[in-house]
Amino acid sequence: MHKPYAHRTAALATQHGKQRALSRPFQDLTGLNLVVPSMLDTDTLGSFDGRLARTGTAIDTAIAKARLGFAASGQSLALASEGSFGPHPRLPLLAAGIEVLVFIDAERELTLTETLFVERTNFGHRDVPETAALGDWLTRVGFPGHALMVRPLGGAVIAKGIQDAATLARAVAEAVALSPDRRARVETDMRAHLNPTRMASIRRLGIRLARRIATPCPACAAPGWGQSGVTRGLPCADCGTATEMIAGIEFRCTACGHAETLSRPDGLTHAPPGYCPACNP
Repeated sequence: MHKPYAHRTAALATQHGKQRALSRPFQDLTGLNLVVPSMLDTDTLGSFDGRLARTGTAIDTAIAKARLGFAASGQSLALASEGSFGPHPRLPLLAAGIEVLVFIDAERELTLTETLFVERTNFGHRDVPETAALGDWLTRVGFPGHALMVRPLGGAVIAKGIQDAATLARAVAEAVALSPDRRARVETDMRAHLNPTRMASIRRLGIRLARRIATPCPACAAPGWGQSGVTRGLPCADCGTATEMIAGIEFRCTACGHAETLSRPDGLTHAPPGYCPACNP
């Protein structure tokens, strides 16, 4: 395994314990030691409780977090993540998310980004007049192992990090009393240290990025050779017409720009006619 950063240290810009998910993969696969700087407030870039809205994309925010890590630690290597959650793009009744992880090497002027589309998430909320109305929703979102937040409907969060029934009941009663329509919004707390499901997704993404860092470019040997996209147009097996199926996987080096398109890893060279716009219009 290529370890270009063996015995080096990178700042991990987090307030929410993400080192629990990321330290082991980066140590094992890249040789990097991760340190969390003190005096770091990543919530200035946006917070899950809505107190401060995020102004840029998830990638923009992760890069900005990494730069905060530089400033707070004095290291020339930094790592940061950001997540976004909402309705599933194809199944609106379900929730989904995007996790982003960014690694920056200031000396090499190298920025590597990996993203993960997350379909396994407990993200959700309920608007209720009392705790009893939450029913089995609490079990479905993993409470109390996964924390909750409470706010008056339409108002600001009054309690977060809730992981016991008594605290939840008090917070809901307070929020109901403050709400014009006598309802409280109870929602999942998506901060990583209070959401084991999200922490598992961050670990998966960390393994992916660490493996990429440990893969040198075949042209210049810089770390970070990895997938940059796909090419579509796999020909139909019957008539040869280009389909929307993936024909190849694009790899690119962020450092020198060298790129290659490789065959599909499953070896498929032609698309079934059912995917063809000519054979199956």
